[in-house]
Amino acid sequence: MKVKSAHRILRVLDFNKKALLGVILAATVLSGCNTVGRTAAAVGAEVAAIAQRETKEKIDLETGLKSSERAEKNTGSKSSERAEGKTGSESNERAEKKTGLESSKRTEGNTGLESSENGERRISLQSGESTEKKTDAEHGANTEKSDPENKQNAEDGSSLENGGNGDNTGGSDKKKDCVLLFAGDVYFSNHVLNAYTKAGGIQGVLDEEIRKEIAAADVFMVNQEFPFTDRGKAAANKQFTFRLPPDKIHILQEMGVDIVTMANNHILDFGPDGITDSLKTLDEAGILHVGAGEDIEQAKRMEIIETCGRRIGFIGVSRVYMAESWAAGAGHPGVFSAYDPSPSLQAVREAKEKVDYLVVYIHWGVERETEPKEYQKVMGRQYIDAGADVVIGSHPHVLQPIETYKEKPIVYSLGNFVFGSSIPSTELFKLTLTEAGMKTEVIPCTSSGGFTRRK
Repeated sequence: MKVKSAHRILRVLDFNKKALLGVILAATVLSGCNTVGRTAAAVGAEVAAIAQRETKEKIDLETGLKSSERAEKNTGSKSSERAEGKTGSESNERAEKKTGLESSKRTEGNTGLESSENGERRISLQSGESTEKKTDAEHGANTEKSDPENKQNAEDGSSLENGGNGDNTGGSDKKKDCVLLFAGDVYFSNHVLNAYTKAGGIQGVLDEEIRKEIAAADVFMVNQEFPFTDRGKAAANKQFTFRLPPDKIHILQEMGVDIVTMANNHILDFGPDGITDSLKTLDEAGILHVGAGEDIEQAKRMEIIETCGRRIGFIGVSRVYMAESWAAGAGHPGVFSAYDPSPSLQAVREAKEKVDYLVVYIHWGVERETEPKEYQKVMGRQYIDAGADVVIGSHPHVLQPIETYKEKPIVYSLGNFVFGSSIPSTELFKLTLTEAGMKTEVIPCTSSGGFTRRK
C-alpha cells in the first residue's frame, strides 16, 4: 500500500511502541494577528438565538438505540475485553495504514514539523514507495455498498472536475496526485465508545471500506466537536456539553485523522482548560490542529502540510459559539471567530501567498437545517474570492448541498461522521489535486449505533 504520510508513520510507530526513525519535531507559532471585532449588541443577539435553537434541538446522543440497529456489524470481528484506558496498540485489527511502513526508508530531516522564516508551522509529508495494500479482518455485511438515493449535494452528486488554480509552484517535473479527504462532526458518544469496545477496535466504529479510503488519502481532516480534558466546569445554560478524557486520543489516531479543526461551539464546553488540554493531547499524538488556541495568534495560525510536491494550507474558523468570551483574543484562549468575517478573510489572503492550495474549514449554519443560510453562501464565496481553494462546513449535523463557485467547491455541511446520534446520513468529501486542477468526489455513508459505513 501507499505510505500515507511521514507524521502518520511517526504516530503509528509510537503507537505500537517501536523505535522511532529519527524524526525531528519542531514547531513555531505564527506571529501577528488581527483582533476580532464585534459589537456587544450583535453578540448578544446571536448568542441568544443560538441558545434558543440549541434548547429546541433534541439530538439523540444517549437514548440507547437498539442493538438491532447495529446491522450485525460485528459478526465477522473478533471480540475482546478492552479496558477503557488502553490505547489499542495490542489490537491486530488496525487499519491498513500499518502495512508497508518498512518500504519507506526516510532519511533524518525529511519528516516532522519545520519552522519557516515567517513563523508558520509546516510538516513535510514525503510519500514512500507503494506496496501492496493489506486489508483488515472481514466484516461481513458492513462492507456492502448500495447506490445512494436522493442525493442532496451538488450537480449529479457524483464527481466533478474543475480547473481550479492548478499547482502554482511551477517546475516541469510531474507531480503525484494528492488526495485530501474531509469528514464532518466527530464526537465519541457512549454509542461510539460501546461500539469500539464491543468490537475490540476501530473496526467497530468505521467499516472496512471507509478505513481503506482514509488509508489511501494523503491528508484526512475532521471537525473535533469536543475537548480532550478531565478538568473544568460544564458551561452554564447549555443543553449539551461534550468532553472526553485525553486517553481516548487513541481512537482518533486509529481513525487515521491527520488534522482537526477545533473551531466550534463545543471546544469550550468545559472552559479554557479544555482548549489547553486538547492542544497538548493532539500535539503529543502527532495530530495537527487549527481554529482554536491559547490566544488569537494560535487560533488563527495556518497549518501547512507539504506533500506530493505541494504546500497545502489549513485554516479553521467558527461562526457558531455560545458567548463573546469564546472568541480568542490577545492573551485570551478561544476560537478564531468569523462573526466579523474581516479578520478571517484577511488571514486567508495572507495565507494564500504562502501555499499552493488553501483549505478553510468553517463551523456555521443552523442545526438540522438541510439548506444553507444566505450568510453561509455569502461567506463561502468571500473565502473563495479571498484565495481559498475549498471551503468545508460543519455544525448543522445533517447534509447540506455542495456548491461549485468559480470552479471551486463549497461544502456547506458534511453531517455527523462519527457521533452516535439519531442522524444517519453523512458523507466523505474527496478532493484530488492533479496537475490539471482539482477533481471532487462525494462518498455517501450512513451511521447508526456508533457505527459508520459506506452506502
